[in-house]
Amino acid sequence: MKRIFDLTASFTGLLILLPLLGIITLIIWFRMKRPVFFCQERVGRDGKPFILYKFRTMSVNHGGNTITIKGESRITPLGAKLRKYKLDELPELWNVLNGDMSFVGPRPDISEYINRLTEDERKILSIRPGITSPASLKYFHEEELVASAPDPLRYYVEVIWPDKVRLNLEYLETRSFFVDLKIIFGTIIGKRKIEM
Repeated sequence: MKRIFDLTASFTGLLILLPLLGIITLIIWFRMKRPVFFCQERVGRDGKPFILYKFRTMSVNHGGNTITIKGESRITPLGAKLRKYKLDELPELWNVLNGDMSFVGPRPDISEYINRLTEDERKILSIRPGITSPASLKYFHEEELVASAPDPLRYYVEVIWPDKVRLNLEYLETRSFFVDLKIIFGTIIGKRKIEM
């Protein structure tokens, strides 16, 4: 049922949002030049790599670290607006449609963080990664949180990331189609926590 929902909703979403996707593409093209899309290898279900698609929000060849901090110079003014309203993540609907991702599931990480997982924690790789999750709801304002820390990268690695792993494991044990619908609805209305 989950995969049927993902296929139907992602296809419908892409059709409905096609004009908006086209407008964003043109604005990025004219204001930030190419590339329009940010493409990065992430680790998916069963540890298999895939290419994640997002609208580009940063300068090219910025050489930054693996976390994003609000107000960084590498984030363009247009990119900041896209990130604020999560519009940069709309191309991930394509990842859902072709089976790399689901609407709900642990956010896909780069291999650097996957390699930090313990054997037990790697259970989260048994399901498709998602566009949203309980961890995504809790850390909706992650960029602001890490920006307020004295050492943003250390704070992310030692505090935020382990908590995300905990939440992902909790989701894995309690997931259901009904829970997924609650998470999707919570994401839409801006709720920061749902009961699983």
